[in-house]
Amino acid sequence: MQKTAIVTGAYGVIGRAIAEIMAENGWRLILLGRDATKIKTVCQEIIKNSGNSSIEPVCVDLSREAEIRSFALSLNESADVLINNAGTTPKTRLETPEGIEMQWACNVLGYAWCMDYLMPKINPSGRIVNVASFYAGGLDLSDVEFIKRKYDNDAAYKQSKQANRMLSAHFATLYQSKEVTVNSCHPGEINSKLSNNLGFFFTDPPRKGADTPVWVATDESLKGKTGRYFQYRHEMLCPVSKNPMDNKALYDLCKTYYGR
Repeated sequence: MQKTAIVTGAYGVIGRAIAEIMAENGWRLILLGRDATKIKTVCQEIIKNSGNSSIEPVCVDLSREAEIRSFALSLNESADVLINNAGTTPKTRLETPEGIEMQWACNVLGYAWCMDYLMPKINPSGRIVNVASFYAGGLDLSDVEFIKRKYDNDAAYKQSKQANRMLSAHFATLYQSKEVTVNSCHPGEINSKLSNNLGFFFTDPPRKGADTPVWVATDESLKGKTGRYFQYRHEMLCPVSKNPMDNKALYDLCKTYYGR
């Protein structure tokens, strides 16, 4: 039976590479992105190149709760894998229409909203993979939106990736009884608009960045493993997510943004 994966941020460099590999391996894919033209074009190109016609584009702004919730409610099928990959690194402080700082909304709340609202659609023994980074730290729960601090896209990104790893550990405990695993990973040093906005110009090809997320999402050796953090197909200790109380405090803060 063909398995189904939902991939967010699927027309970005890493997201597209993830989708390409999984399409070539026969997966049915539901690809999410906020630009309707870009997400449709990527799907058409992947279908053409892979020969896999089971690729569906869906226009969803991953920085907006209402759009994520609406997508989840409209989804009339179940999925085996959710890969949260969408991310942004604006050089200046931007806000969503709801008044939430953009990196916090997309890179952090978007992951939480996807996990919460799509959980009922994830099959037992399914997997959630959060694309995080080894470039993580500086989370300030008293000022996550850079209202008190001067906005710096580098600092905002680092704290968002710390939050991704912490939320992964927390959701792993929430969903353990549902037999759904939740893990995070570092994709690699890939040249992209996102990394360029942070001042980095890496040289690794996109598929190298997709390798670890796809492996965490599909490899049989990881069946049942949850709450882990991986880099280059290796499990790593994650000091930023080791305290369950801190992880819960972060999730509790995220919950205050629900329903805005």
